[in-house]
Amino acid sequence: MGRRQADIIKHLPDKEIVFHLYLTQGILLVVSFVLGFFFFDNWSSFTKLWNWKDWNILFIGSAFALVVVIVDFLLMKWLPEAMYDDGGINERIFQKRSIPHIFILCLLISFSEEILFRGVIQTQFGLFIASLIFAVLHVRYLYKWVLLTSVVLLSFLLGYIYELYQNLWITVYAHFWIDFIFAVKIRTDYLRSL
Repeated sequence: MGRRQADIIKHLPDKEIVFHLYLTQGILLVVSFVLGFFFFDNWSSFTKLWNWKDWNILFIGSAFALVVVIVDFLLMKWLPEAMYDDGGINERIFQKRSIPHIFILCLLISFSEEILFRGVIQTQFGLFIASLIFAVLHVRYLYKWVLLTSVVLLSFLLGYIYELYQNLWITVYAHFWIDFIFAVKIRTDYLRSL
């Protein structure tokens, strides 16, 4: 399955890959709001999951993102490149995007994924189910044990942070910075290769 997916990706134009990313994130948001309509008693019970006035957004979110990025950079340095190869999807998405576009993409990804997995699924079904579904939806990693382990561990840790602080902004913030830093690295590596 992983090989077939990589072959399909090779033949898609970059614009189509980015379009499908936007479409997927839009679907996640729609699913979040539909499920939220059924699972939450009212809008107020959903908005309680978000607290702008919590300094932990900055401190915990930044510290967590920094640790994840450092560990991932070390693993990328020590492990064979093939272990981190996702079939070229991330490169195709980010290498030719401008930094503002990368910012918007990473903000959308972190917001839509955290609202669904932490805000809806985890609050209703718990950390284990949310992390399991998160891992399964990252299907392109299922045949790459390092990537799959990283995604599952990241999901559990983001979920644990949410359990501790009960604030979705912390996990959105951390998720954003992790994605943004790696996306900018992909962009920078691409520009250096020209």
